[in-house]
Formats: sequence, structure tokens, C-alpha cells
Amino acid sequence: MAERWASFLMRTGPDKEKQNILWNMAGSFCYAFASMVLSFLVMRLAGEDQGGIFAFGYSTFGQQMFILAYFGIRPFQATDGSMQYRFGDYLHHRYGTCILALAVGAGYLFLSGYTQEKGIIVFLLVGYKAADGFADVYESEFQRNGNLHLTGKSNTFRTLLSVGTFLLVLVRGGNLVWACAAALAAQAAGILLFDVSVAKRLSGVDYRWDKKRMLPLTRETVLLFVSVFLDFYIFSAAKYAIDANLDDASSGYFNLIFMPTSVINLAAGFVIRPVLTSLTDRWNKGQFKEFAGRLMGISRIIGALSVLALVLTIGLGKPVLWILENILGEAYEGRLTCYHIPFILIVMGGACYAFLNLHYYALVIMRRQRVIFGIYLALAFLGAWMAPVMVRREKIFGAAAAYLVLMAVMAAAFVIWTWAGIRKARKQRERT
Repeated sequence: MAERWASFLMRTGPDKEKQNILWNMAGSFCYAFASMVLSFLVMRLAGEDQGGIFAFGYSTFGQQMFILAYFGIRPFQATDGSMQYRFGDYLHHRYGTCILALAVGAGYLFLSGYTQEKGIIVFLLVGYKAADGFADVYESEFQRNGNLHLTGKSNTFRTLLSVGTFLLVLVRGGNLVWACAAALAAQAAGILLFDVSVAKRLSGVDYRWDKKRMLPLTRETVLLFVSVFLDFYIFSAAKYAIDANLDDASSGYFNLIFMPTSVINLAAGFVIRPVLTSLTDRWNKGQFKEFAGRLMGISRIIGALSVLALVLTIGLGKPVLWILENILGEAYEGRLTCYHIPFILIVMGGACYAFLNLHYYALVIMRRQRVIFGIYLALAFLGAWMAPVMVRREKIFGAAAAYLVLMAVMAAAFVIWTWAGIRKARKQRERT
């Protein structure tokens, strides 16, 4: 079976570049769509408290542990065109980070004071996300190998398999613990079918590794990891504040009005990911003017998409929230429409995040890890202080406002440092 799947996944049409773009879009869409709707469906099927627990475990703490598992290495690995490290080096490094993610997740839950049921659900979701982080090492290698379509295919089929299994168990049994366990098992099967079996048949994938390379690889990427880890903490500071200060149902409701950020990031990802290789080539070849022009063009596209999203949210946000209430059932009447203003603030914050994400990748290509780390460290301190204060004072409105402020400040910092770096490189090039 694994052989047949591998053969199917490796098939491409006559236009490989087109296949790369289309499958990357499909994979990104499936992953983002699952993140958007799963919490909603759990709330509909299992109730608001269970929906809130799932939302926090899947989209917040589980995702934080995913970042620990994948260690922020994807941009580094995907842009390692000189093959400084072999795939085997990345793979064995990932074994260690995934184990670390599980250990940290278990430690956090032990100290959290959660009920036994909530702790089990959240830990199963940590395992699910750690497995997702493990799959990423294969999918990053597919991208580095020039086969981004394989990354998209794996993401698509793994998501469909695991999410479909989760929903089937939840609908038939109604038990969230068993549904999460089934999703974890399906995730493991998906990795074997759509990643491991494909990588073994792909030419140019070097499984050799040297344990002496683990420390240098860690040193080169640790600032990148800490930066991404802090980035997600900043992104989720409002959610952590809600989990600590409000009830589980509030986590569920905030996650629902947070859904548009996934749409915005999805659209931005469609634009950003396919051009990372060309941006890297331009920078490495010293074509700084062309690099700046390409970056500006992508920025305009993301800006236009963000304005469109904001206009739609202002005009259609309340009716959309009303429709979601009706889908959830009569018990939820008025529970979402009262959050129309926070909904708008979150969309504005999501637009800022999509914009800063582009400039984050630009700084990675420029190998400005220390700059990235400095920005994230400062914003993490701001988020740790500001989000709990605003949530305690204004509840969900305060959480949305805190999110917008953090994203706007972070976007401004990334843009300033990126263009300062480009100007500096161009001036140095003119002198030589």
C-alpha cells in the first residue's frame, strides 16, 4: 500500500512549477481549513466547554509544542541550497526536538492544575502536533529538493486522514478523548504513507548523518527556533491570558472569532511560499535591487488582500457571526454577534501578522537571526504583561485589542529592520 501511495504522490504533470503552486495551495488550504473549523465542530458536537478545551489544546498550546518539535528549522532547511547539512542530519535532530516537545508538554500539564480529562485531551493534542512537527522535516526536504508539490500532497492527505478520523470517532462516539487518540493514530499512519515512503523513493535525499553535526546545527538555528517560539507566544498571548483568567467556553468563543486570521495567513502563504527560492537566489547572488523589487511587489499583494478582508469583515462580519450562531444551535443565540468589534480588531491584527511574516522570511534569507530574536524577545515581554491585564479588564474585547497592538508593533519592527538591511547591503555592494 505504501508503495502505491508513493508512486501516486510522485506523479507530476508536464508543468512541474504549476504543480508545485497548486499542490502547495491545496495543502495550505486543507491545513488552515482544519484549524478554522475543528473547534467550531467540536463546540457544536460536544458543547462549549469541550470546544474551548479543544481550541486551546489544538490551536494554542499544541501549536506551541509543534513549534518546539520543528524547532523553527523549516525556513533554514528549505533555503539550504548549498546542502550544508544532509537530510539525515535534519532528521536525527528532529527526533530529539519531538521528544523534547512531548516532555515539555507533559511537564506543563503536570503543573497546570487542569482536570484529568482536560489534561489527557491537551496531551493527546500535543502528541498530534509533535507528529505534525516530525512530518515537517520530510516536507521541508521535499521543498529543498525542488518538489514542493510533494509537500502540498502530504499536507493535504495527512490532514484529510487525521481530521476525517477525528470527526468520525467524535460523531459516532461523542467522546473527545477517544477522538483525539484516533486522530493521533491516523497522523502517525499518514506520516508513514505520505512522507516516509515517498522520501525513500526520491533521488537526492541523503540519509547519512553525523552526530557531531547536531550541535552546530542547533547553534545555527537556535535563535531561529527561540524567535519562532516567541513569535507564536506573542501571536497567542491573548489566548493564554483567556485560558488563565476566564472559563473554557471563553477560549472557544475567542477561537471562533479568531478564525479569519487563518484565512489571511493562508492567502499570504499562497503568495509567499512559492517565491522563497527566487528571493533566496536573488539575495545570494547580490541582486539586491531585484530582491527589493520582488519584496515590494509581494507586499502590495498582501496589503491588497488585507484591505479586502477588512472591508468584508466590517460589512459582513455580523451576519457571518449570526449564521455561525444558528449553525451551533439555539443555545448559542447572541453569543457571537456581541463580539463584532473584537472580530474586526482580530482581522486587523491578522493582516499585520501576514505582512510581518513576509518580512520575517526576508530576514531569514538575509540570515539576520539576531535581529529577529531581539524583536520577538521585546514583544514577548510586552505580551506577557499586557495581554493578562487587558483580558482581566475587558475580557474578550481586551484580548482582541491586545492582539492587534502586539501584531501592529511587531509588523512595524520587521519592516524597518528588513529595509534597513537591504539599504545597507546595497551600499556595501556599491563600495566594492
